[in-house]
Amino acid sequence: MAYLFDNELRDEIEARLRGFQRAELHRGELKRAAVAITVVPHGPQASFLLTRRAPRMNAHAGQWALPGGRLDKGEDAVEAALRELREEVALDIAPAQVLGMLDDYPTRSGYLITPVVVWAADTSAMTPNPGEVASIHSFALDELTRPDSPVFLEIPESERPVIRLLIGDSHVHAPTAAVLYQFGEVGLRGKETRVAELEQPVWAWR
Repeated sequence: MAYLFDNELRDEIEARLRGFQRAELHRGELKRAAVAITVVPHGPQASFLLTRRAPRMNAHAGQWALPGGRLDKGEDAVEAALRELREEVALDIAPAQVLGMLDDYPTRSGYLITPVVVWAADTSAMTPNPGEVASIHSFALDELTRPDSPVFLEIPESERPVIRLLIGDSHVHAPTAAVLYQFGEVGLRGKETRVAELEQPVWAWR
């Protein structure tokens, strides 16, 4: 189904997220990070943002990513996600535009990621920070409710299923795939779905 970028959609997503009892994890050995799942207009339809990481990045260069990064000292997840949006794609979003948060997701590379869902009606100033972002892409929200996605894979290194989320003509893996899948399930479908046990491919363990 097509999702229109309007106040009805915003209210529905916000109500579902506010009614969702998110899993907040406390793993002292993991570094805290936050990512922004940013809902934006693309014509009349609602979309979400993904970036391609700059090719010179030290980790996971050139890969699909959500705007985000490690929490600075004294920051909470919402503050970090909004700061990263400003730094990576020049979107200055007020805290009132935050619709809610999803489950913390522990990564194999030592991070505990909190996904923050953001509504961004005005993207006119959006531009990639070339030091971090090669390009910015918007995908229709209905990519998150495709009948052929996600795909779950088995790997010999783990008993947990690896999630692959199909996006356009490409795909993403966890952690990005896990948090986007949960957003589709909780925010768009109203289903209480957990994702912390979904696995990442081995190359993302480093």
